Amino acid sequence: MPELPEVETIRCQLLPLVSGRAIVDAWLSPEAPRLPAFPPDAGAFASLLVGRRLLSVERRGKYLLFPLDDGHTWIVHLRMTGALVHSSAGAVEDRFLRARFRLDDGCHLYYRDVRKLGRMWVVADPAQVVGKLGPEPLSEGLSAAALLAALRGRRAPIKALLLDQGTLAGLGNIYADEALHEAAISPLRPAGSLTPEEAERLCQAIRRVLAGATRHGGTSFWAYLDARGERGQHQLHVRVYRRQGQPCPRCGAAVARVRVGGRSCHYCPACQV
Repeated sequence: MPELPEVETIRCQLLPLVSGRAIVDAWLSPEAPRLPAFPPDAGAFASLLVGRRLLSVERRGKYLLFPLDDGHTWIVHLRMTGALVHSSAGAVEDRFLRARFRLDDGCHLYYRDVRKLGRMWVVADPAQVVGKLGPEPLSEGLSAAALLAALRGRRAPIKALLLDQGTLAGLGNIYADEALHEAAISPLRPAGSLTPEEAERLCQAIRRVLAGATRHGGTSFWAYLDARGERGQHQLHVRVYRRQGQPCPRCGAAVARVRVGGRSCHYCPACQV
């Protein structure tokens, strides 16, 4: 967390609020020394942002990209517990506050992160950070043929391959489970065993699941907050994720929880084959 729907929700909320705004002050907490990934020095990082105007807000996979008026791009990866919140109020007191950016309209962008796993870059070429990501699931780059080509000959479980950001950008644990359930494909299947029909079914399921989660503002089981500091609502609509022992909404069998590639995995052993 956050995955594609959460980051896309934040992007859409921030776009009308920060586009065209200049950053007039930047502060990074000394308690989060790994937050500035490049340049790694907090002072140097802040100096590249102060005085710069944000031209837009874009997304690539799970990354937020802010093109700057000097040709550089500010990139934010929220990782597991990061949140980038816009506020028109005064200073926020929060023990998990890791960075603060004041804009020229008096508003602020606050970055909070419980586990301090998030990263930020200011780079001349975004490909330095996001260049190795796979196709966007909601774009024409995701097709059954492209997915089959990426999975051909792979013996690892399909769930593990879906979590590989080089295979597909933006898909994480929650939505991989949900899409595999909707497509009626076992997460334990060897990735290379999918047929063309199954690959098409999975592509369509991924698109539907991600679009639905984005409509609900993302999923908040724990730390995720959107750009308004509010929780998403898609946790009320999940079909298998974190529903172990509960009836499958399709066949009524008990949802199971196993480990795949070191990650939790929720699926229906009766109707996902």
